[in-house]
Amino acid sequence: MIITRSPLRISIGGGGTDLPSYYLRHGGFLVAMAIRKHVYVSLQRRFDPGYLLKYSRIEMGTDFSEIHHPIIREALKLMEIREVDIEITSVADVPAGTGLGSSGSFTTALLRALAIFQRRYMETRDIAERACEIEIDRLGEPTGKQDQYIAAFGGLTAFTFNPDDSVYVEALDISDSTYADLEENLLLFFTGRIRTASEILKEQNDKSNDLDGSMIANLSRVRDLGYRTREAFLKGRLSEWGEIMLEHWEAKRRRSESMSNPQIDEWYDLAMRNGAVGGKLVGAGGGGFLMFYAHDSRKLREAMTKARLKELRVEMDVEGTMALNR
Repeated sequence: MIITRSPLRISIGGGGTDLPSYYLRHGGFLVAMAIRKHVYVSLQRRFDPGYLLKYSRIEMGTDFSEIHHPIIREALKLMEIREVDIEITSVADVPAGTGLGSSGSFTTALLRALAIFQRRYMETRDIAERACEIEIDRLGEPTGKQDQYIAAFGGLTAFTFNPDDSVYVEALDISDSTYADLEENLLLFFTGRIRTASEILKEQNDKSNDLDGSMIANLSRVRDLGYRTREAFLKGRLSEWGEIMLEHWEAKRRRSESMSNPQIDEWYDLAMRNGAVGGKLVGAGGGGFLMFYAHDSRKLREAMTKARLKELRVEMDVEGTMALNR
């Protein structure tokens, strides 16, 4: 049995500028952090004929073209897997639809498992690029490259998305004291709302392709906030990052009416009154996790727990996509 895993992620700053509809014309930039919550994939041969797929549902068959799960189907095609007698299982620490990039994590973990199955070595960058090819090019999803790249590389990483479609990867070298500050004062709370990002991202994608002036200006501002985020981390000024997140959230809300709702706004205001410097929804918006940087983490934790929001403790994952038993 081959077992692989990829980390989930939080978008630290600049999120949304990784969509081709924006960066191919203007260049994108963001900072993301892989966290120690993972998607796991196991793969093994079967004694019985045909494939067996286990995820949120179970699929069985004898022809890969019949597979309903689009990422599994396209990954098998891309990697030119011929053996049909295989079993693929996927489980995750956090449900899909919560804004932590689970689709990119699943795709990269699956590609690593398939490469090992074929006794092939794949570079980390190759895994990220092939995962992007599956989701963006083959499946036509209105998504960006952030999730696949941060899942593959791990760590606290800045990505520059160039108009020539190349990606520059920079691991941010922060001090031990900055990392300790981050672990103490970065808090995530689950809103209880699970949603697919496609609808919100499609709206952004369509407006960017139509050269909508307000959308382009919004994303360019968010890209600049990403640059400022990078500098704040490198200089150990995390309170400054909290203030940047407040600006980011205001810009993010203006991108779509579906980005927030009255309940999320109420929780956000509660956090700002109880120790938060700034925060935002992680991912495309509409639900998932609220992320805050706090000057008083204890007060913030108590207030949000009283409001019945469940906290997800955050630690950095520095390993990226990896095999657990090879």
